[in-house]
Amino acid sequence: MREEHKLVTGIHHVTSCVATAQEDIDFFTRVIGQRMIKQTVLFDGKAPIYHLYYANANAEIGTVMTTFPYRQDGRKGRRGSGQVATTAYSVNEDSLDFWVKHLSKYGVAHNGIEKRFGKNLIHFAHPAGLQFEIIGDNRDTRGGWTTDEINEANSVKGFHNVVMSVRETQAQHDYFVDALGFQKTNQEGDYIEYSIGEGGPGKTIVLRHDANLPQGSWTFGEGTVHHVALAVADDERQKELKLWLEGLGYTDASEQKDRNYFHSVYCRSPGGILTEFATCDIGFATDEPLAELGQKLQLPPWFESRREEIVAPLEPITVPAPR
Repeated sequence: MREEHKLVTGIHHVTSCVATAQEDIDFFTRVIGQRMIKQTVLFDGKAPIYHLYYANANAEIGTVMTTFPYRQDGRKGRRGSGQVATTAYSVNEDSLDFWVKHLSKYGVAHNGIEKRFGKNLIHFAHPAGLQFEIIGDNRDTRGGWTTDEINEANSVKGFHNVVMSVRETQAQHDYFVDALGFQKTNQEGDYIEYSIGEGGPGKTIVLRHDANLPQGSWTFGEGTVHHVALAVADDERQKELKLWLEGLGYTDASEQKDRNYFHSVYCRSPGGILTEFATCDIGFATDEPLAELGQKLQLPPWFESRREEIVAPLEPITVPAPR
């Protein structure tokens, strides 16, 4: 079946729920050193909530972290199994010493340099409790964003992988392999690596077997990853994948949703993690120039008539000026 199915090409984006908007902006733009590429709002539900986007220099698919600051709404998440446990970025292998010092400078707790699957990494946390890793991998040639403190040689390139926590592995394995076209490529203790295509940065998912970890929450809520999006080329391939999933029995795949910068279909995986399949053919420069991404609050056309109502409850924020 895998030879017939080459629809998923890698990671598209990761979406998490954080605390306050300004704390989140400062963390991703100053500590991680990503470029803020979009400020908009959550398209679902009634409560106005920011939807913030961060990426690499060229706002490439596979580098995009998106967040909902849920402190405003008072909703807390419960971390546990059935969730993305860790989001991992890739950097040059020889930059990890820089990252130890950089994280320490900002008071970010970390475990120093560790190793998994033969790669050196640093594990650390977002102020809202989200777990992150930086992995040294010279295969990643994407262009990192630079700041006054982070040069190109040390910059974050994009996502390396996500680590998913599940209590049982077999059904999630089947979903990766039969439904999505991944291959199992490595295992180290409770960590199992899966790769799409040639594997490597942006094309890897890691499964972590947490047999005794209680189920985490599935709703929006501060401190949890809501979903991971995997990339498909366009609407046609997305439709083909949806039919493929339904043909295998994953019949809870959603109808297509218009996210303005991509189109999305969602499917809850057997281990509990929500997966999204997002198209790559629209992009983030549809409503503002590439050089000015992230500078102003953008609303989709269907929200523009409600701009004043939507903006009023949002916290004031300061975003980095374009470089």
